[in-house]
Amino acid sequence: MKLYLAAIALLPTLLFSTPARAFDPADIQQLLDTRACANCDLSGADLSQQHLIGADLRGANLQGSNLSESNLEGADLTGANLANSNLTDAYLTNATLADANLNGINLTRAQIYHADVSGATMQNMNLTDADIFGTSISIGGD
Repeated sequence: MKLYLAAIALLPTLLFSTPARAFDPADIQQLLDTRACANCDLSGADLSQQHLIGADLRGANLQGSNLSESNLEGADLTGANLANSNLTDAYLTNATLADANLNGINLTRAQIYHADVSGATMQNMNLTDADIFGTSISIGGD
């Protein structure tokens, strides 16, 4: 009975608590100030409409982040985790996405020109109206 009452007492805390952020706001500020945040945990961060031209995001965890309308021209995302991220209307010209996790990424209307995606995992990507040129991304099965 005591266990049951304890569970009921915790229920409001579980239902109305704010979800924990994985990213450190200091890492976001570092990225915006220096365009460098290799190996940072930026998962779930809102980086929409940012100018991240030439940013060093090698090995960064950007899982579930919002990079919509961001300019990632020439950015180095080698080995980055972009799984389930939103890159709607993003610019990825000359970006390096080698060995990156691109599973579940939303690239709706993204412009992807001459990006390096060698070794990247690319399953369940949304490429609706994406403009892809000189990049080894294709639609189809195995």
